[in-house]
Amino acid sequence: MKKGAAPKGKSASQLIDARIAELGDWRGEMLARLRALVKEADPEVVKMTFAKGAQLEDPVRLFNSSLEGNVRRAIDFREGGNIDGEALKTLIRAAVTLNKSTARR
Repeated sequence: MKKGAAPKGKSASQLIDARIAELGDWRGEMLARLRALVKEADPEVVKMTFAKGAQLEDPVRLFNSSLEGNVRRAIDFREGGNIDGEALKTLIRAAVTLNKSTARR
């Protein structure tokens, strides 16, 4: 089997869901919530990378990591931290739009 390939009968999405369920602590809860928000924002998103995050507006300041860079932005999620779901979905949708617009050039 290729590195990173899903075992027969299991999709990558099923494996991710199973891994999240295995965690059983705050990380599992946080990842399940984040995964649901990403799917609501754009069901086709496979991973959440803000490689062009510096070009995105972030009025509620979700980005809290890699702020000194000229291109990338990141969000660190911590135990007990709140997630502004609507702001995160807006940010994901903006990133998807930006990525599609630059891919067409």
